[in-house]
Amino acid sequence: MKKLIVLLLLPLFVITACKKKDSAEEGKTEQTDLPAGAKDGVTFINGGRSAIFNLYAPGKKTVYVTGDFNDWKADAPALMKNTPDGNRWWIQIDGLDPDKEYAYQYQVDGTLKIADPYCGKVLDPDNDSYVPASVYPSLKAYPTGKTTGIVSVMQANQPQYTWKVSSFTRPEKKDLVIYELHLRDFLSAHSYSTLRDTLNYLSNLGINAIELMPVNEFEGNLSWGYNPSFYFAPDKYYGTKTALQGVIDECHAKGIAVILDMVLNHSFGQSPMVQLYFDQAAGKPAANNPWFNADPTHPYNVGYDFNHESAATKYFVKNVLEFWMKEYRIDGFRFDLSKGFTQKNSGTSDASVAACSAYDASRVAIWKDYNSFIKGIDPGFYVILEHLAADTEEKELSEDGMMFWNNLNYNFNEATMGYVQNSDLSRTFYDRHSFTQPYSLVTYMESHDEERLMYKNLQYGNSSGTYNVKDFATALKRQELAAAFFFSVPGPKMIWQFGELGYEISIDQNGRTGEKPIHWEYFADSRRRELYNVYAKLIKFRKNNPVFSTTNFQYSLTGSVKYIILKSSSVNVVVTGNFDVTPAQANITFPDGGTWYDNFSGAAIDVAGGNYTATLAPGEYHVYSSSPLR
Repeated sequence: MKKLIVLLLLPLFVITACKKKDSAEEGKTEQTDLPAGAKDGVTFINGGRSAIFNLYAPGKKTVYVTGDFNDWKADAPALMKNTPDGNRWWIQIDGLDPDKEYAYQYQVDGTLKIADPYCGKVLDPDNDSYVPASVYPSLKAYPTGKTTGIVSVMQANQPQYTWKVSSFTRPEKKDLVIYELHLRDFLSAHSYSTLRDTLNYLSNLGINAIELMPVNEFEGNLSWGYNPSFYFAPDKYYGTKTALQGVIDECHAKGIAVILDMVLNHSFGQSPMVQLYFDQAAGKPAANNPWFNADPTHPYNVGYDFNHESAATKYFVKNVLEFWMKEYRIDGFRFDLSKGFTQKNSGTSDASVAACSAYDASRVAIWKDYNSFIKGIDPGFYVILEHLAADTEEKELSEDGMMFWNNLNYNFNEATMGYVQNSDLSRTFYDRHSFTQPYSLVTYMESHDEERLMYKNLQYGNSSGTYNVKDFATALKRQELAAAFFFSVPGPKMIWQFGELGYEISIDQNGRTGEKPIHWEYFADSRRRELYNVYAKLIKFRKNNPVFSTTNFQYSLTGSVKYIILKSSSVNVVVTGNFDVTPAQANITFPDGGTWYDNFSGAAIDVAGGNYTATLAPGEYHVYSSSPLR
């Protein structure tokens, strides 16, 4: 009888076993807690012979990890576990070689293949072939035939950079002279290694900070970098991770701080975080995307708009910031489109620009939170916002220690072209913004976003008689005139690459964000070299003479003849110049009478009773001081 029962039950057992096997192959997810110490992305354990993969993807049904380590098979052993709250997916992979690079991907809900949002390197089947071996040697080959789309790369024993400068003293905010550069359009080799070899040029100019346009992985190769996709991976088109660390280290050795342009207002379609929750029919992020708004909340948006009131976004952003601060030892962030960090929906039309720029308490709270997080890691870190919002909002944030891009491109260019009626330069001074912090404004005449002053001088410059701003030599002298005022105003300053050589290629040549010609031969032109020397001399004055950071000043920066008066206990300075295209009378009350020194001509003048009267030729300028400047 027992034998009969066993025989009768045997088919049932076989059927049940087959069903269990089938369900495992189909992907029956195990729910269990994430191992302690497992970070986002990949955490190596057991001396790098094992790796824990950890992906934040709430609400997904199945996630597999595939890669070189399992021949890219999305089978039962590759099925990731889900945490009991349903938010995270994880798996431990053993038997790894710590010295080997492994490519990998996540396969989500059967069809979607994505790279790891937290990876430090990606392989791109469409763009990697255009990365020269001279820039990125021995780049791992894409796993052609094994998968499609962007893949991540991991390695336990990665090459490590040995830092030379263990303690760097940053320039004070008030003394910053920042050089904004874009590697692609600054050096033909577009590499960190070549930039490292070019630093003497910048040191001789006198700048004390470099602001790199975005260098984390972006879509394509030929980009300004404002279309980011992977926030922990330096873009390979500029070089390796250790090469980037090396140029930062070398900057520090030369007394130069490094500021990174960080783009956290938006991402584009290559981002795995966009792809994970995307409404294909509508062509925009799905309503349940943890990080992105389905629709942008402001008129300046490009790509897909981050929701900075989302806990998931705040967590991600803070991880990104901490990573770059610690892993690369950078000194500051310039945050692109910081005004867009808002959930207050002002609309997306041109008519909503004013509403977006108005005071926004929720945006203030977001930025104070991020600033507090940054300062908790490094109190002296520079936080610079491309905000361009209401003065009341910027003033409040400045009192929290943040700095702001201060765009004077239009006004300075009207001045250099000789159209003085629109050339008010007063907002170079922080008091005109109602600020109380003298270091709060990072003023610039040019940036990557603005037209070149020299281009407009040569195309549209004013003239009178034989004096013509369109004349090349005259246009360069107008740049010297502008520089004398620009560098004399107390507070941080920024130069856009090659402005010191009178670069005159339009921003629109080859398309706004397209490649621009690199003209290092400009430095050999004596006329351009003179402009460089004027920049260098003015920067030297700023460094060596505390009067250029005084809060005791007067100015008159409208009309033809403009002037700035700076006072200190050691020396007083008066800067004056004629921005018109005809001679103009200067009448200025100097702080004191007696002998004053012209720091460019070397001449001394007597200012009887402190009353200075002179007829200034068009474009003429002077930097006077009560004793010679060092």
